[in-house]
Amino acid sequence: MIRPEIEGLYAITPDIADTAILIQVTRHVLAGGARLVQYRNKIANAALRLEQAYSLATLCREFCVPLIINDYVDLAAEVDSDGVHLGLDDASIVDARRRLGSEKIIGASCYNKLEHAVEAERQGADYVAFGAFFASRTKPGAAVSSGSVLRRAKALLHVPIVGIGGITTRNAAELICEGADALAVSNGVFSAPNIQSEAEIFARLFKQSGNSYSSA
Repeated sequence: MIRPEIEGLYAITPDIADTAILIQVTRHVLAGGARLVQYRNKIANAALRLEQAYSLATLCREFCVPLIINDYVDLAAEVDSDGVHLGLDDASIVDARRRLGSEKIIGASCYNKLEHAVEAERQGADYVAFGAFFASRTKPGAAVSSGSVLRRAKALLHVPIVGIGGITTRNAAELICEGADALAVSNGVFSAPNIQSEAEIFARLFKQSGNSYSSA
């Protein structure tokens, strides 16, 4: 199996209780060129998370785009998603790898700590994420990161680097130029009046920077 590239627009789903609406807006972002989707819903109960994760897995397969589950390793295994994204207080990378297998994608939040990223790579993470770089409506209390951590990580690490936190089409180019391989975006795309058009703008920013990728 060829592991998908971690690059481009990495769409993180907003907290939406209505599964039909969630699928509709995610379809728009995929049609606009999102290269990965992360299912994150902090208001859903276990039954709703399972329903939504199954629906998103089906949708993402239609677009040949990886679905990553935020936090829940068991849920990722249940729906056979393409991987899981782990925070500092979630399951360990080693435990997630043992549970999901070698072919799945495991990402790790490293906040503004390069040493966390070094350790995550050592444990087998497939990508590391830094942020928040800008004020975030999704995580208003997140630790603040600067572009310098991206530059340092790019020089030191061998795994893709993801930027996250308050990213919009107005500030995305700055992080791409600093070395981000992918940008994780939630409100910056899902709250747009035209979700597909906003996603297309993100895709163009990567191509214009020279950090381009082929479409699926």
